[in-house]
Amino acid sequence: MAKITKEQLEKIQDQQKKLQGILTDVGVIEVRKHEALHAQVAVSQEIEETKKELEKEYGSININMQDGTYTKIEENDDSELSVVKSED
Repeated sequence: MAKITKEQLEKIQDQQKKLQGILTDVGVIEVRKHEALHAQVAVSQEIEETKKELEKEYGSININMQDGTYTKIEENDDSELSVVKSED
């Protein structure tokens, strides 16, 4: 039976090892991505619950995230409770 050279075999084995390592890394990254997406959904739900609590207590307001001040949203404004980032 014919064989490739030892150097060629080692080269192919090394390439296959590298490929398997990369595929393993991609798998780990995908699992982390999946976990991060679930965490994002959970935090978004928490935010919505907090908005409802604040709206129940203060009515429809815009909140300044820098200092916690808020302004009432006028009734003719169709927006709901929102969070406003202060520009620095």
